[in-house]
Amino acid sequence: MAQQQRMQGQPMIIMGDDAQRVKDKDAQEHNISAARAVADAVRSTLGPKGMDKMLVSSMGDVTVTNDGVTILQEMDIDNPTAEMIVEVAETQEDEAGDGTTTAVAIAGELLKNAEDLLEQDIHPTAIIKGYNLAAERAREEVDNVAIDVDPDDEDLIRSVAETSMTGKGAELDKELLSGIIYDAINQVAVETEDGDIVVDAANINIETQQGQSVGNSELLVGAAISKDPVHDEMPSEVEDARILLLNEAIEVEEAEADTSVNIESPDQLQSFLDQEEEQLKEKVQQIKDTGANVVFCQKGIDDMAQHYLAKEGILAVRRTKKSDIEFLTNVLNAGVVTDLDAATEADVASGSVSRDAEDELFYVESDSDEAHGVTILLRGSTEHVVDELERGVNDALDVSAQTLSDGRVLPGGGAIEVELADRLRDYADSVSGREQLAVEAFADALELVPRVLAENAGLDSIDTLVDLRSAHESGDERVGLNVLSGDLEDTFEAGVVEPAHAKEQAVTSASEAANLVLKIDDIISAGDLSTDKGDDEGAGGPGGGMGGMGGMGGAM
Repeated sequence: MAQQQRMQGQPMIIMGDDAQRVKDKDAQEHNISAARAVADAVRSTLGPKGMDKMLVSSMGDVTVTNDGVTILQEMDIDNPTAEMIVEVAETQEDEAGDGTTTAVAIAGELLKNAEDLLEQDIHPTAIIKGYNLAAERAREEVDNVAIDVDPDDEDLIRSVAETSMTGKGAELDKELLSGIIYDAINQVAVETEDGDIVVDAANINIETQQGQSVGNSELLVGAAISKDPVHDEMPSEVEDARILLLNEAIEVEEAEADTSVNIESPDQLQSFLDQEEEQLKEKVQQIKDTGANVVFCQKGIDDMAQHYLAKEGILAVRRTKKSDIEFLTNVLNAGVVTDLDAATEADVASGSVSRDAEDELFYVESDSDEAHGVTILLRGSTEHVVDELERGVNDALDVSAQTLSDGRVLPGGGAIEVELADRLRDYADSVSGREQLAVEAFADALELVPRVLAENAGLDSIDTLVDLRSAHESGDERVGLNVLSGDLEDTFEAGVVEPAHAKEQAVTSASEAANLVLKIDDIISAGDLSTDKGDDEGAGGPGGGMGGMGGMGGAM
């Protein structure tokens, strides 16, 4: 598309032949449809009755999940606007740990409602201003509605975890898992000087195993290392363990430059081998001198060194994963030794090491009061079950930790969204100008959540929303939808509880993303408008030469 302008009788080429440009209303319509396509893709996964998606990668790897951020990350999205909406989910995951589907669905609905306002010739600037006013007011109202949490209120924090896990393959054993999660975050929670409680998620590790039921999952105060001893003669359990974490190979040191050795007699060969053996003996002696009787080595251990370690009664594990070594530093409150020559007794941590032969795991626990670190052992029947279980537990851990730190919760089941919408409509009356319509559109967008919850549960969404509005207008601000029974009830009393921080973040992320898309009135590309410049350039779907802009690379 070459744009030309006559200037002094000569054509001036502004854009190249391969360049593409979409302007004004076409650009807005195009961006809104791309963003809504992403939101529509995850809407059916919302809530306890949400459906799952099966995602098959180009390598043939299969993921079965209803976790919003996982779905969007695994999808082959080939569109710049759609990728902005994916970033909403990623931001929500990073900041709140859960609520990704809610954030994306609200962003899509905000854009749908904005499209209706644009049709009425309301300028995007007025819509953006109205959305900003509504988002700010919604956050204030979340704080007003929020219920304070006592950090010692185990039932309430477990309810938050159970609500997060419901619908994610973990609900059958959610009571067991919520207990494990509550115990885990309490083990690693620290009170600051200001009296705030901080939960360091880095001190919680999750290990998964296949072949058993979810009911066999458990919490270990320490680390679980999926490794074997390097030698059969080594002890497999050490009660009074002195543990050394090592990031140096217990092998013969090789010369940095390429070298060759000429040997003329068997004696010289024997002398050469003896020297190598002596090097290994010296390394083992250095370990023994530190007082260590257990070694977790991140690198390799020579066969001869394994023999000498076994002779000394030292339990050694080689090729320990870097992530496991890092976690062990938290569990044992110890550092990692990178040079055996400099290793001392101070580098050795005390604890105990036991062995689960059936699961081929080492359990490592610390004797130090300053050490922090727990491991959740998640067990499931198949790989897909365990993977989805891990995603659900990760989200539940994040929201439980947030609740403990933030100290505020909200009634779930769509109750907070209907209440916010009701309050925003009252607030809209005080807003002058066309922004008032945008505030009302924002309120309507929030009500998408109870509508979709009802739809996904096979209930009538319109009747449900009408009844919810009626209840909230009568002053019942905690009434939400029980998707299991189809009845309206006080969801807070029923144990359907969500963290306030996650809801605030969802409103913020959704409104910011919608405003970002609405602000764009011109799309200029030096070539194909898709973001994937592979061999399938331009094969994105409807839209002719618009490449991936029409159908997001066929992924939808």
